[in-house]
Amino acid sequence: MSASSSPGTRARSGTNLRALSDDLAGAVERAGRSVVAIHARPRIPASGIYWRDGVVVAASHTIRKEQDIAVTLADGTRAQAQLVGRDGGTDIAVLRFDSAPTAKALTLADRAADDALRVGSLVLAVGRPGDGGVTASLGVISTVGERWRTWSGGEIDRFVRLDLAVYDGFSGGALVDAEGSVLGVNCSALARGTPLTIPNATVERVVDALLTRGHVARAYLGVAMQPVRLTRSLAERLKLSETAGGVLVVMVESDSPADRGGLLVGDVIISADGHDMAEPQDVAELLGAERVGGKLELRVVRGGELKNLSLTVGERAQAGDARRRGARS
Repeated sequence: MSASSSPGTRARSGTNLRALSDDLAGAVERAGRSVVAIHARPRIPASGIYWRDGVVVAASHTIRKEQDIAVTLADGTRAQAQLVGRDGGTDIAVLRFDSAPTAKALTLADRAADDALRVGSLVLAVGRPGDGGVTASLGVISTVGERWRTWSGGEIDRFVRLDLAVYDGFSGGALVDAEGSVLGVNCSALARGTPLTIPNATVERVVDALLTRGHVARAYLGVAMQPVRLTRSLAERLKLSETAGGVLVVMVESDSPADRGGLLVGDVIISADGHDMAEPQDVAELLGAERVGGKLELRVVRGGELKNLSLTVGERAQAGDARRRGARS
């Protein structure tokens, strides 16, 4: 009989598996004390995390009501909450309890450090899809990428993709490590068919903004662009690199920051704030929330000549803002 199949080896393996199983069950139990069920959209189960005193974080796409939202706590009791604000760009919503729950009913989430996200780490998705109790799914973190921008303009600090099953009602729930510490908020709406996690750093930034202002400020210019390459003869005449390119302005919204700053359809933006521009994303990456109200210095090619423009960066319209509905960045 080989050593690998000896009774002693099998016994040790069984002990190790039981220990791992107990650890994972303990992690779910600890995390579950901070995970709630949210009843804010008919027939759509959803979860949330008790993030700060009196404050729950949830997935924005699961919230239809703004007032008198029923929340099932960890001990099975129900409490009422109101919507403080939401950010469609990151799919984060913030709710505030009418009365803060007791520590017995619900405990604040224990959050892991920002550097705890590692590819290959065993993780658990923990949700509370209804009144029936906590639900969990085991898997690994398959990708930890750089900062990225969602299709609706939200800035996420890290691209965190999961290899695990995400069941109905898991959106807004917690991704936790093997000790039950929260790594971020799970979301199914940011990438179709791909379970992603919004990391703690992003959640904290959005929560701060929503509690302070009720919305997340987003910069916008009001233009549509596409990449373009200058002809060699034009690049030589303007004393630019032979491979010089830029972004061609194909649309300018009326009375937008770009319009007021003098940007025209047909202009080719070759640099912004001294940085070469090759793709529309290059421009977008310069438009963080801190740029709202500030200046953006552009160098453009217009009619075969170089021209400098100075634009005042505007703020993207919020949902329901009739003054700038449909604004684009």
